Amino acid sequence: MTDSKGNEQLRLDLSFSCACGSVVGTLIKPGPSVGDHVVCHCTDCQAFAKRLGAVDRVLDRTAGTALYQGRCAMMRLTVGRDQLACLHLTEKPTLRWYARCCDTPLFNTYKNGRIPYITTVVANCNPGQRDLLLGPPIGHLFTNEASGDARNLERLSMIKLMRRFSRRMIIDMVTGDRRRAELFDPRTLDPIASPTMPYVEINGHPVSKHAQ
Repeated sequence: MTDSKGNEQLRLDLSFSCACGSVVGTLIKPGPSVGDHVVCHCTDCQAFAKRLGAVDRVLDRTAGTALYQGRCAMMRLTVGRDQLACLHLTEKPTLRWYARCCDTPLFNTYKNGRIPYITTVVANCNPGQRDLLLGPPIGHLFTNEASGDARNLERLSMIKLMRRFSRRMIIDMVTGDRRRAELFDPRTLDPIASPTMPYVEINGHPVSKHAQ
């Protein structure tokens, strides 16, 4: 968190939960200096929310999903590990995690823990603390796929974002922290839940079911 002059003060933990409260956890001392608060308008993020019936909970007026991308070892689950499920919406390596108890979108990660990062859906975080601890979004991704008038949104390129989080990934690789991630087996780095792939082959090309 920051003071009135923008100087970062002592960071606090930020709790999160699924809609029904069966999955509860904590982001360990998040903040602008250790992670990135962004809003993503890509059609895949929109499709994820729509598929799970979580549009009202997750998407803003321009169909953006507020996300916090941080180090994978800085998320801890308190309860509900057995309620976690994950899927690949498309052939892309992004793994999307949700609470199967209430179909709440929770996280995005790479398909395994070898490329370590975790992106948390901000809508599930404590509403009384999230804005203060995470700070304002540093920008909006894929504004060309936004709904409605997105002309005034501050754009952020994926290249710039990747430059920012690549430093954190290197730290997790070098220190071994990627083996302390909650969502992946510490030995194999495979996801703790078996991913489903809800797309079908049409003429040799993967197409997500929501697009049919």
